[in-house]
Amino acid sequence: MRAKLTYLVTAAALVLYFVLAGSRGVLLIRHGTLLTVTFGVAVLILPVIGIWFLWKNTQFVRRANALAAELDAAGGLPVDELLRTPSGRIDRDSADAVFARRREETEDSPDDWRCWFRLAVAYQDARDTPRARKAMQRAIALHANKPVRA
Repeated sequence: MRAKLTYLVTAAALVLYFVLAGSRGVLLIRHGTLLTVTFGVAVLILPVIGIWFLWKNTQFVRRANALAAELDAAGGLPVDELLRTPSGRIDRDSADAVFARRREETEDSPDDWRCWFRLAVAYQDARDTPRARKAMQRAIALHANKPVRA
């Protein structure tokens, strides 16, 4: 719940920033000189890119959460079997061992979105966020029966 609240507050702050930046861009364009119009257009491009990025990330999170809920309802969520350090951090060797099992499971069933979901969780536990995201994107695509890029 805390992560969801943090995401909502951050998204609201970004939207506020986009509105403020966009209004400044419009003011610059209204000024009417070549320089201010050029800067105004440049200032307007940034909020557009930001809104697109925020939208894509929100879609990704919603889809990943929907897969997690479906997997949880079926009793297929990965069990947290990782060892932790006294400070609470995940033990690297433990994460690597779980990752190896998840990778083998995914290699045995490459078209099963559930395996890719669990592999994404293992990547995240091993602190490999870019690969975790790619694995989750693949799980989402397989679940939606969309073509998967290699």
